[in-house]
Amino acid sequence: MSTNNQHSGQAVLEVNDLRTYFYTRDGVVRSVDGMSFAVCQGETLAIVGESGCGKSVTSLSILRLIASPPGKIVSGSIKFHGKDLLHLSDDEMRDIRGDKISMIFQEPMTSLNPVLTVGQQIGEVLELHRGCSREQARSRTLEMLKLVNIPEPENRIDNYPHQLSGGMRQRIMIAMALACDPEILIADEPTTALDVTIQAQILNLIRELRDRTRAAIILITHDLGVVAEMAQRVVVMYAGRKVEEADVLDLFDRPLHPYTLGLLNSMPRLDDDSQKRLTEIPGMVPSLRTEIIGCAFAPRCPSASARCQTDSPTLQDIGNRHLVACWHPNEIKTISTA
Repeated sequence: MSTNNQHSGQAVLEVNDLRTYFYTRDGVVRSVDGMSFAVCQGETLAIVGESGCGKSVTSLSILRLIASPPGKIVSGSIKFHGKDLLHLSDDEMRDIRGDKISMIFQEPMTSLNPVLTVGQQIGEVLELHRGCSREQARSRTLEMLKLVNIPEPENRIDNYPHQLSGGMRQRIMIAMALACDPEILIADEPTTALDVTIQAQILNLIRELRDRTRAAIILITHDLGVVAEMAQRVVVMYAGRKVEEADVLDLFDRPLHPYTLGLLNSMPRLDDDSQKRLTEIPGMVPSLRTEIIGCAFAPRCPSASARCQTDSPTLQDIGNRHLVACWHPNEIKTISTA
């Protein structure tokens, strides 16, 4: 489990009370509903939760890549070195996006341009943000391909995306994201659809680059194994809201929200040789099209009280920067972990 916590303590990005809604024919979808967190230089912050909880919408909101219509960032602030990104012009935001803040998207095959070589696509970033000539861009692109361990980079630089394996395409995405030495790297499910060996190589690569460049990393994932391997701090999201935040060791050792405990209990364990089924969280994620009254997790929670049904819990600091939004954080230890 990751214990490297040698970041400076100075937040490079602060997200406060972010709300991103989608206005559809069926109603307003509150995809992100009051999200707050900060990430420091050299730190890896993981945002975890089930599919549809708002993780990816949060990351796209940071880069102001929400399609409008139907999406809209309705309130909140996203401060990069104290400057609110939501108040910048489109041109100012374009200068930051891909330069100071970069993103590795979930599926490289849909993010890479199929009619341009990978060399042209990485070079385009360098020409736009660094003012490189075509020759300088090609030279820097070769350096980046070597950095991310692409074999035969002199040949691969002229390949098209369909000529590369899934693992190579993901490495190309990482090379493109890191070409301008960003201060913040957002990695949205960077190991999805990759085999276990390639997953490990990609995670090692991201870790090495973080340690070398001191970049802050926001890791979007539903894989708690990846979280344990990579992160220093963890934010747990449920139904568009943050329900828990803690240092990674504290979260795994002392989960205080029943949803977090449910996620941890659903993981297979190597030290458990029993034949029992994995624990599953009963029920369904609530619809984000209707306003949620009370705790969003209450219908699925075995410890829910009458108060949970009517009053939305606020985040409280239990100590050691461990935040939880639960009316009964000390009672979840009684939930079965069988």
